[in-house]
Amino acid sequence: MGVHYTQKFKEDAVIYYNDHNDLGLNGCAKNLGISKSALGKWVNAAKEQDGKVPTRGSGNYSSDEAKEIARLKKELRDAQDALDVLKKAINILGR
Repeated sequence: MGVHYTQKFKEDAVIYYNDHNDLGLNGCAKNLGISKSALGKWVNAAKEQDGKVPTRGSGNYSSDEAKEIARLKKELRDAQDALDVLKKAINILGR
């Protein structure tokens, strides 16, 4: 997963861009240490949302349920990987 920025950071980045748009999207993004595409999305979102840049919370999940589903899927993958390792070990030792 990528880097997650707070709503305050995103809104401050938009303000910086609006104050320094002579630098362009590339220049502002470079100065802020973020991607041009991220800054562009935030600028467009702020235009549509009266200066607010919507965030979906930590991990960028749309809801607590989605976050829990992602956690459970990862837990299941980890358990399946552990089971595969055990099966291989049993096959090796059983010979």
